[in-house]
Amino acid sequence: VKVVLLRSNKPATLYATDSYVVSCAANLGGTAIISGHIDQRIYRFYFDEASRGVAHWELCRHSCVPYALSWGEAVCAAGPDQTICFYDKEGMVLQRFDYSRDETEKEFTCAAFNPSGETVVVGSFNRFRIFTVAHDGTWTDGGMKQVDNLYTVTALSWKCDGSRLTVGSLCGAVDMYDACIRRVRYKGRFEFTYVSASSVIVKRLSTGARIVLKSHFGYEVEKINVYEDRFLVASTHETLLMGDLDTCKLSEVPWSGSGHEKFVFDNEKLCMIFNSGELTLVEYGRNDILGSCRTEHSSALLISVRIIEPRHEGASEVKKVAYLLDLQTICVSDLSTGVTEATISHDSKVDWLDLNGRATKLLFRDKRRALHLYDIATQTRSTLLSFCSYVNWVPNSDVVVGQNRGNLCVWYHIEAPERVTVVPIKGDVEDIERSAGKTEVVVDEGMNTVSYELNDALIAFSTAVDEGDLKGACAMLERLELTGETEAMWEKLSQLALEREDILTAERCFGAVGNVAKARYLRKVNNLAQSVERETGVPGTGYAHFTVQSKLAVLNGQLARAEQLLLQQGLVEETMEMYQELHKWEQSIAVAESRQHPEVQTLKANYLQWLTETGQEEKAAELKEREGDLVFAVRLFLKGGLPARAAAVVQRYEDREQFQPALLETVASALFQYGMYEKAGLFFEKLGDAQRAMDAYRKGSAFGRAVELSRRAFQGRDVVELEEMWGDYLVSHKNADAAVNHFTEAGAYLKAIQAAIDCRQWAKAAQIVETLPPAEAKPYYNRIAKHYESTRSFDEAERFYLRAGLPQDAVEMYSKANKWELAHRVATEHMTQAEVAMLYITQAHRLEAASKFKDAERLYVMVHEPDLAINMYKKNRRYEDMIRLVTSYRKDLLTETHLHLAQQLETEGSFKLAEKHYVEASDWGSAVNMYRANDMWDDAIRVAKAHGGVNASKKVAYAWAVSLGGEAGAKLLTKFGLIDQAIDYATESGAFEHAFTLANASKTDKLAEVHLKYAMYLEDEGRFEEAEAEFLKADKPREAIDMYTHQQDWASATRVAETADHASLPDVFCAQAKALVERNEFTKAEALYVRAKKPELAVEAYKAASRWNDAQRIAKEFLPHKVAELAAEHGAFLRGDATRGATSDDALLGPAKKHEEGREFGRAIDAYLKVTVERARSHELCEGAWDKAVQLAMNHVPARIAEVINTVSKRLVEIGKHDQAAELYEGIDQHREAIDIYMAGGLWDQARSLARSAVPGYAKEVEARYKEHLKGAGNAVDLVQGGNVSEGLEAYAQRGEWDRALELAQQSGGPMLVKYATLHGAALISRGEFAAAAALFGKYGVATQPQALSMYRRVVRELLVAGEPDGGGMGKQPLLGMRSMLHKVVAALQAAGDAGGAHEFDTLLWVGHLAAAKEVAVERGAPDAQRKLGIGLLRFVKDIPADQAFYEAGMACKASNDLNSAFVLLNRYLDITEAVEDNEPSSTVLDNADFADTAIPADFPLPEVQFLDEAKREQVRDYVLELSMNKSVQQSLDTAELDHVFRQLDQIRESMRGGRGGGGGDELYTIVRDTVSQVS
Repeated sequence: VKVVLLRSNKPATLYATDSYVVSCAANLGGTAIISGHIDQRIYRFYFDEASRGVAHWELCRHSCVPYALSWGEAVCAAGPDQTICFYDKEGMVLQRFDYSRDETEKEFTCAAFNPSGETVVVGSFNRFRIFTVAHDGTWTDGGMKQVDNLYTVTALSWKCDGSRLTVGSLCGAVDMYDACIRRVRYKGRFEFTYVSASSVIVKRLSTGARIVLKSHFGYEVEKINVYEDRFLVASTHETLLMGDLDTCKLSEVPWSGSGHEKFVFDNEKLCMIFNSGELTLVEYGRNDILGSCRTEHSSALLISVRIIEPRHEGASEVKKVAYLLDLQTICVSDLSTGVTEATISHDSKVDWLDLNGRATKLLFRDKRRALHLYDIATQTRSTLLSFCSYVNWVPNSDVVVGQNRGNLCVWYHIEAPERVTVVPIKGDVEDIERSAGKTEVVVDEGMNTVSYELNDALIAFSTAVDEGDLKGACAMLERLELTGETEAMWEKLSQLALEREDILTAERCFGAVGNVAKARYLRKVNNLAQSVERETGVPGTGYAHFTVQSKLAVLNGQLARAEQLLLQQGLVEETMEMYQELHKWEQSIAVAESRQHPEVQTLKANYLQWLTETGQEEKAAELKEREGDLVFAVRLFLKGGLPARAAAVVQRYEDREQFQPALLETVASALFQYGMYEKAGLFFEKLGDAQRAMDAYRKGSAFGRAVELSRRAFQGRDVVELEEMWGDYLVSHKNADAAVNHFTEAGAYLKAIQAAIDCRQWAKAAQIVETLPPAEAKPYYNRIAKHYESTRSFDEAERFYLRAGLPQDAVEMYSKANKWELAHRVATEHMTQAEVAMLYITQAHRLEAASKFKDAERLYVMVHEPDLAINMYKKNRRYEDMIRLVTSYRKDLLTETHLHLAQQLETEGSFKLAEKHYVEASDWGSAVNMYRANDMWDDAIRVAKAHGGVNASKKVAYAWAVSLGGEAGAKLLTKFGLIDQAIDYATESGAFEHAFTLANASKTDKLAEVHLKYAMYLEDEGRFEEAEAEFLKADKPREAIDMYTHQQDWASATRVAETADHASLPDVFCAQAKALVERNEFTKAEALYVRAKKPELAVEAYKAASRWNDAQRIAKEFLPHKVAELAAEHGAFLRGDATRGATSDDALLGPAKKHEEGREFGRAIDAYLKVTVERARSHELCEGAWDKAVQLAMNHVPARIAEVINTVSKRLVEIGKHDQAAELYEGIDQHREAIDIYMAGGLWDQARSLARSAVPGYAKEVEARYKEHLKGAGNAVDLVQGGNVSEGLEAYAQRGEWDRALELAQQSGGPMLVKYATLHGAALISRGEFAAAAALFGKYGVATQPQALSMYRRVVRELLVAGEPDGGGMGKQPLLGMRSMLHKVVAALQAAGDAGGAHEFDTLLWVGHLAAAKEVAVERGAPDAQRKLGIGLLRFVKDIPADQAFYEAGMACKASNDLNSAFVLLNRYLDITEAVEDNEPSSTVLDNADFADTAIPADFPLPEVQFLDEAKREQVRDYVLELSMNKSVQQSLDTAELDHVFRQLDQIRESMRGGRGGGGGDELYTIVRDTVSQVS
């Protein structure tokens, strides 16, 4: 058996036998082979044992020649005896399958195991058999494949992944078979092919890329998941398999999980697994766990892992993780060694952390938005920013980018954190994008995004250093000018160059930063290295020479190493010289002494001389002290100004050496002179000078030694004074605790008390105070009492308050502690009634300010002031409590109070509460009127029916119908059974078709009335023929005749009279005759009067026309009895005695004409002026007479011109002839009067023209009055045409013509348009048309004034509760108007620079998007998306009605079968409803335990009215009760799922802002994206 070496293409013999080889096979790992021989033997050979002797031996002896031989999980052998045998690797028989009894079975010719070794195929004639191994190691016959006419199978081979089997036959045919167990499609994107129990081929359908997922332990793959379309996670019963489809790296690790593991794939090199509070890290491509740690914080923002391959020679692999032990403690661990490298404790919660690429620096940010940098190597921390809204490392570098409000901060060299580049920006940083040669920071400025380019050269420097390319980094820095950042980079590069002994680069770096000394030193080292290389002739050996290394060691401060290098070469002189050059004489002397240099003493003498000459007496003294020359050492210390060192020498050696008193005196004096008084005192004591010692102790505040000295040398006469001074000294040094005893010893009790209080020794202070007179102790009693109050020792506090004469403070103390009985006892025992009342009222005010209303009420009632309590509840809108007190203490005012509250609540829009109080006041009618005024008719009818009966409700219903108008109103009345009223209202509102329907169906007796009203309507519309038909149907022919008579359609009137009402025919003739008289057609009129048998009317007509002859003729012919009377009237007329009613034109003007003919012009004027409207038959006659009077005055009586014109003008004005009256005044130059008449008559053009031409001073007033007239008349068109656009707009607005106002405002510019859009919106809001207002603002624009913002908030609040009328249904766009409005508000606030307001309304806009998206989810049938959106809205319960939000979220969870969440959320909803019923203003009264660790707010306002009615709330209670009895429901929130939903929505929001796709799941993201795109 030979092996071929492919590299050399040569064979080599492995082993030899005496028998022909018939078959050969290798094991799965390729480390061994087996061979079958003609003598039935099977041999085994291991390659790794070949060097240890005989590597092959006989495995077994088969029952026949093993033509078919293969090696997998076992050795399979078969041959001509139709028997298949399985052996283990030691040759023991595992199993045998005998097919010799099968007559169809022939000899076995070949065998082949699949790549996993778990399946073997054995070929024979026309068939092949399959065998598989079970978990327990037994082999089973998997069946037979019969292929007719295949003949003998001569060859078998598996595809490398085990998915295909090829079969070759004797006849030359090659067949391929699919060998997979099963094939599964995963989410339509992947295909899983199970080729064996432990091996699965995963194929990406889009690209065809494949990877084989195989358990190395042979375990069956039970479940496979694909995350992020890239990462594989599969599980067996003992292991976990993970892989990366992009890099084709697979890992298998032992695992016994709970099945609730959370996998995170934020890092491309490893997978993070969270399970039961433990984090496990698995690196792709490695079959063992990289590391694990305990942490409860699984957010990707709170874990950072770095795995770095070695980037240059000498570098090591880096594997580190940073995570949170708790919210305030960060741990950094080395995953390779398991060593904790750093534990960082912080004083605030950490909300973000990240390691740099080399894992040497850690950035982290806390909840206060402070940004910190931690250096792992030096274990030091520095604060980069006090406020940071964004931070991140630039990809593949150590450059940090952060945002501090309006500034972009960049640290190009993080080793120098104080050197930062600041760039002003507008907006928020969104991302850092780095491409080839370019790095940009993307900033969102609201309406658009802006990119700020960073200095890529500085960033590239960091990358070059990481990769070890020092020369490249140096070349990059040479292209940059020297700044603070580049200087720090040069310094860093110089350090790295020295560490790697790149001396040339280091020299260049030091030269760049101006460090000439180091640059010159390195130049010498470079020259030295080059000279060494020249001497040795070996390139590259210069820097390794000991001389060069010693120089570098000196430069790096490694003097011990430099010394060692030189002494190893025996260069003692050079070593000493090195130290001397560095002025390290002691080390030089030490080297000389260690090497027994002959010049040691000379060296020491020179050193001492040099020290004294250079003023270094301290070192010289230390040298002499070591040599034992103590006196000389003391003198040197004194000479050098170090008396303390001199005194120390004396004290240290005074036992063995006697110092001269003079020397001691010198030392003491020096100590005193240098302020070392205590030590000077000790020396003075040694010299026996007690007084000088006492002075020194006093001056040095050494009071302990002073007291001892006083008692020992001065009989203690100064002890009291010294004790008090000692206490003062201790107090001045903040050591009051120790001072108390000294003050007590000195009898200074006041100081002792003060010191005891300052150090909070209250018991001792109280003890001392007890000994003082009351007058002196009183100030301290109060302070001690306050202390006992703070420790809740109320008895002691009360005692000291009373001793201090402050019973009111004791009362206040008990009040704060809610011990009202004790407070009352102290107050009544130690205070007057007036003082008690004043104290309680004051305290009650404080409690009221602190919202402790029950306690405040108790105090008010205790002092008999219930009115104050009532006012308190009224001010704080706690009306139930207010009514309770009024009922108890002011019952006579109860009704008035209810009415007052009802009116107030009505004004505020709290209609339900207002109704309640109206009813309580027995004034339900006001409640009805309230609901009517606010178009809440259902409630109005409900109240009327409940309190006024059916009739009252019908009246309200009728009023409702009136407000609706048209057919809708009539239908409403029909709904309430008011048929008569419905018919009447339908006819009055013009809905005649509906009226006819009602009358025909239910009220036929009113049908004629309906026909009559319809006829009258048709008459008004001018449809006379139709009206005639309806009059006749109503049996009212007389009305039809009157209609035609009024229209003077005499033929039609006559026709109707003749056919339908013959009695009316004379009236028609008379009416026609009267019309003819007015046209002076007397002959025709006379015929008609006669035909109507009314000749007397013809006589009257002739008399009125002064045609007496015709009148007499008619009277003689038809009225002979009136002839005499008529003749008398004619005579009276001729005499001028006729009555006013019978006065003719000739009679009126006759006298004036006679006077004029007689030239009596004055009388003629008077006669003409006697013609008045009352006497004349027409205005034309009056005008003619008055004009004649004016002409006579102007031509003949000038003195009466003014009088006559004044009279005539007034009369002309009375009959509406303003233009003629004004012209008369113009004729006599009375222009102001003419202008006034023009203005009074509305002739403004004439008035303005006359004012400009004749009275310029009056023109301004005329113009002002003209504008006022136009405004009052609403004549906007004239105002606009006159250039008064703003007044015209105001006129349109006052008249309610908003469309025309907005059209004109749109032409005038943005500010004007926004103003009138705001006014129109306010009008719509006042009518409750919130959806229309939102649509208006969204179309025409918004304002940013506070009043406008408040209006937008109200619109949002109302629409989030009620929705928009057209927001639902398929294809609709929910809340579109509101969201369009908010979108414009955000843009306007951002443009105005109002970041706070923009953030607020941006939040409201997002809430609107979520609410609308929820409706879209319902429409599309996406319950899971609806649930997530409902839960997401819970974070905004401060902006939306809380009860509605929790109810809808709970019901969405119920629809998604998330019963746990449904129970908690609906239970929360019920808590809120109960709080609303109790009129609680906020949620602070609710138990927040279930939501403590969530992002859902705990403090939010409660709505004033319920979202659901009582019946539906009862259904919710029943459902919650049902869930509480369900043992399978866990009555708690899944906070992890909650955080996941919130994070998902935040990611979607960020992606929407940045205009990027993705985020948050396909279905949810699609719904939100589609919803947002409706607006933006």
